Formats: sequence, C-alpha cells, structure tokens
Amino acid sequence: MKTSSKFGLMLAIFFVFSFSDSFAKKAQKPDPKFFIYLCFGQSNMEAGARPEKQDSGMVDKRFQMMAAVDNPKLNRKKGNWYVAEPPINRPENKMGPVDFFGRTMVANLPEKYRVGVINVSVAGAKIELWSKDSCQSYLSKAEGWMQNICKQYDGNPYQRLVEMARIAQKDGVIKGILIHQGESNSTDPQWPNKVKAIYDNLMKDLNLKPKNVSLLAGELKTKEEHGICYAFNTDILINLPKILPNSYIISSQGVKGTTDQYHFNTEGMRELGRRFAVQMLKIQGFKYNDPAVPAIATTK
Repeated sequence: MKTSSKFGLMLAIFFVFSFSDSFAKKAQKPDPKFFIYLCFGQSNMEAGARPEKQDSGMVDKRFQMMAAVDNPKLNRKKGNWYVAEPPINRPENKMGPVDFFGRTMVANLPEKYRVGVINVSVAGAKIELWSKDSCQSYLSKAEGWMQNICKQYDGNPYQRLVEMARIAQKDGVIKGILIHQGESNSTDPQWPNKVKAIYDNLMKDLNLKPKNVSLLAGELKTKEEHGICYAFNTDILINLPKILPNSYIISSQGVKGTTDQYHFNTEGMRELGRRFAVQMLKIQGFKYNDPAVPAIATTK
C-alpha cells in the first residue's frame, strides 16, 4: 500500500512538472501579433523635434519601445519594453519619425496587434558606424561628442541594436527595418551597397528571412525646403531598391523642414513617420484608414 502511494505521489509530481514545463514553454513563445521594427540613422531619425500640443497626451499602450540605453529619469532600463512615450531613443532626444510611425501603425492595425520599436540612432554619423567592418576605425577618428553618444551603446551601435533585437525576438516578430541616414554620406555612390551589407548582417545575426523583413529608407530634405543634400535622393538613394530587394524609398516631397539645411521640423517629422507607416501597412497587407490625409509614400 505504501509502495502504491509513493508511486502515485511520484506520478502526480511528474505530471505537475511536465505541465509546468509545457506551460512555461508556451508562455515564452513570441507573439506573432507583436510587430517589431528596428530603426537606425542619424539626427533626423534620432529625434530632435519638439513635441507640439497635438502630440501630447496618452500614447496607445499597444505602441511599445524597447529602451536601448538606461534612462534613470523615466525609470527605464535597457532591454525592457515601455509604452512609447518620447524620448524613445536616448534621454537627450525628443520626437522623430519613429514616434509618428508607431502611432500611425497602431491607429490603423486591428486591436489585436501591437507595435514595438527599437531605435539606435546617432546624430551626424556616417553609415559606416553601423558596419561591422568599419565601426571601430570610423569611431576612433570621430569627434568627441559623437564618441560620447556612442559610449551609451558601449561603443558599438550595431551590436547594441542586435543585442536588443535578440531580446525583442523572445516577445514578438521582427517585421521591418526603418532607416533615415545619408546626410553624412550624401556624395557616396557606395551607400546602397553599405546599407545592403548592414541589412545582410542583421538577417544573419538575427536569423531572419529577407523576404519577411522589409527595409524602408527615408529621403533627405528636399531642395524646395532648402536642403543641402537633396541630390542624394535622386543620385544615390534611388538605387537602393535595385541593390536590396524588399527595400522601399519613402518620399520627403512636401515634408516641412526647420530653418537649417538638414532637419525636418515637428510637422515634417509627423508627416515622414506617417509615410513610413503607410508604406509598411501596405507591404504587410493592411489598409490605411485615414482618407482625410492622402498617402504620398512612394515605392521605386
């Protein structure tokens, strides 16, 4: 009788642990309805726009950001998800296209979907900063202020992006990459090839399939808005989709800028982020539900 009781107890314990292990594995499975987007670039992507009245208020909790650096003031810890209230990059930043991309996405996706972003951008940086081969040599010759920014990423923005992305993959599915960069490479005909190399590295390091991960690249400030690098759009950026399949160009035509030669103002950031979202929604088979504002995002 005692032997039978012990056997029954052991059997019960076995089933309890088996169920617990099965439940834990199920709980750890990434949510296919949690769409994650990796973002990088220089100052316009980093986010320097001051929030205006219409940008304040509650952010939909379905729009999340993963902190790529600690932000003690907001009690944010690197590698954790938070509601995407600005700044979503570093503590010193404000708002940028990624803010408005995410807000537009959740406003147009069915309620069951969530959006998460990871932004690792550095003002003034060349595309070489995100290259495995040239990051350290480029950074060693960079200005002190840029080196100080990169110290927040342990001196390697690409590796920090990958580190955060791997954590994010436990929770959701990486669906796309957003880039706004080029002012510091505005006459470099090899820029599309360099972007492709970074993209290929991300696919390999994160075990992603290129057909499932679109890359969206935003145009620089136009000539009409007194941009000094406008030729980059028609001479260099236009070649990206020819070199990198599943990449798309986001038009900056009509996007408002500040009084300087490089940056978009808050209205412009809002519109650029919306265009990123319109294109991403289209790629992923969702409808953009704001007929009051025409979609001007372009595919070339």
